[in-house]
Amino acid sequence: GGGGELGALDAADGRQIWRTNILQDASASNRQWGMAGSPLIVDGNVVVTPGGSGGRSVIAYDAATGRRAWSALDDRASYSSPMLVRLGGEGQILLFTGERLLGLTTDGARVLWEYPWVTSPDVNASQPIVIGGNRVFVSTGYGKGAAVIELTGDGNGFAVREVWRNIRMKNQFTSSVLHEGFIYGLDESILACIDAATGELKWKFRPSKHSEIYCSPATDGALLFVVTRAESKEHGMPSLVALHLK
Repeated sequence: GGGGELGALDAADGRQIWRTNILQDASASNRQWGMAGSPLIVDGNVVVTPGGSGGRSVIAYDAATGRRAWSALDDRASYSSPMLVRLGGEGQILLFTGERLLGLTTDGARVLWEYPWVTSPDVNASQPIVIGGNRVFVSTGYGKGAAVIELTGDGNGFAVREVWRNIRMKNQFTSSVLHEGFIYGLDESILACIDAATGELKWKFRPSKHSEIYCSPATDGALLFVVTRAESKEHGMPSLVALHLK
């Protein structure tokens, strides 16, 4: 939960198997808007990101017992969730911390690569997107923008090359989606489409001058779905809008 509570329940009867508080375990302070990242199950462990110092920024708990299996890093926490991905042919945990984007071995033993990314006012909240087998898209709001990086194996990890970087997409607290080479997401509160290969802006869309889009878009492959609401929160119900992708 937002206060750092983590636990396991029996799916059959709801009985609590174990619980802990990840902030207390990591001796970490909570973020301004609370813990927001979802847990990740990897190799029988539950991986979470409390953001503690002393090698406790990332903690893995045994899924069956709740005992700490390993911990790593000293990064500040973000609002993003850890992801299990395969990049450059190697399985790894993709982390978007409060300081950087990085790949961590699934046992937490080693950082495979990193790409610095600090946002003022310290809000990295979106989920990165893996493009193909060796590229990653990252974006944040508050004027920071977006970038695509490319990873190349160098024998001891991966070298990182910045493919492009601009301010055409700024995911403040939402995440983008990738479809057939194009990235669809919110440039702050305006829906935008950019070319994943070049970062070129293809189009922008706002339902009306008196409404805004306030959640991550979703696609079924043919349509792009977004939820809108009136700028005056007291008036009107949220509306579902569907756009043709072709």
